[in-house]
Amino acid sequence: MTIDRVTGTARGRSPAVRHNGIAYAVATAGSDSPSVAEQTRLTLATLDRNLDAAGSDKTRLLQATVYLRDMSTKAEMDEVWCEWIGSAENWPQRACVGADLAGNDLVEIVVVAAAT
Repeated sequence: MTIDRVTGTARGRSPAVRHNGIAYAVATAGSDSPSVAEQTRLTLATLDRNLDAAGSDKTRLLQATVYLRDMSTKAEMDEVWCEWIGSAENWPQRACVGADLAGNDLVEIVVVAAAT
């Protein structure tokens, strides 16, 4: 079985991997914006690109984990997430947890999706 790894810019890790019909992807905003909404928008745009590189897209998500620096910003993140994810047939199983994220990251999202 082949493992396809998408080459990224971060040393020691891939932004997306595809194996056996499943795509795994991760994204952060790469921004110093103090706005969780703006960082979420940027993160989701990067996630779209990473999923595409792994042969998938947001309509094929199975599972998502959202990491937030501050759980009090969850409603702000949810508003952007719900606009991005669309109608109920696209909704994955999702968890949201508080985490001590690196640098200025306010949000990080990890997903598992069916690959085409």
